Amino acid sequence: MDDKAKILLVDDREENLVALEAILSSLDQDLVRARSGEEALKALLTDEYAVILLDVVMPGMDGFETARDIKRRKKTRDVPIIFLTAVNSDPDYAFRGYAAGAVDFIAKPFDPWVLRAKVSVFVELHRKNRQLREQAILLRDQAALLRARAGGPGMPQPGELTARFGEVREQVDAVLEQAPADLRPAVEELSRRVEDLYAAFEGLRGPAASPTEP
Repeated sequence: MDDKAKILLVDDREENLVALEAILSSLDQDLVRARSGEEALKALLTDEYAVILLDVVMPGMDGFETARDIKRRKKTRDVPIIFLTAVNSDPDYAFRGYAAGAVDFIAKPFDPWVLRAKVSVFVELHRKNRQLREQAILLRDQAALLRARAGGPGMPQPGELTARFGEVREQVDAVLEQAPADLRPAVEELSRRVEDLYAAFEGLRGPAASPTEP
C-alpha cells in the first residue's frame, strides 16, 4: 500500500504551480495539479486528499466558489482547504474564505518554511486518521469473527483484541490533541465510533468479560 498522501494544488498560473511543487517536493508526497476549480472538483471525485491548496483568484470558477462546492460534497467536506492569496488582496477575502470553509490563508510569494510546516501538519493528521479507520475496520471484522467462532483455533483472543482497542483509543486521543478546530468534529466522530465498537465487543464477550478498561 502507498503511504504517501495526495496534496491538491489548484492555481491557473503555471509559475505558481511550479513554485508550490518546488517548495513541497521535500515532503515526499503525491502532488496533484489542477488548473481550474472545475479541474479540482473532477480530481476530488476519484482520489482522497490530505489537504487542498486553493488559489482565490481564478478565471471562471474562483476559489470561493470551488471551496463551497467541495464543502457541499459528503466525500470531501472534511478535506482541509488552505487559500492562496496575493499580499495586497482585498481584506474581505479572509471573511469570505473562512465562510467558504478555509482553515487558513497563505500569501504569495510563499514563505517556504511556513508553507511546508502547515501542509505537513495536515498530511500527518490525514495519515493518522487513515490508520485509525483501517484499525477500526480490522477490529470490527475481528469482533464479528469472534462472535461467529467464539475463539476457535487461529482466532484472535479477547485479551489481544482488548489490547488493540487500547492502542486505537490512544491514537485517537493523540490525533485529537493535534487536530485544528476545523477538523476536531470529524476526529471526535471517529472517536465515538471506536467507543461504540468497543462497547459492542464487550457485549460479545458477555458477563464473564473483565470490567477493567484497556
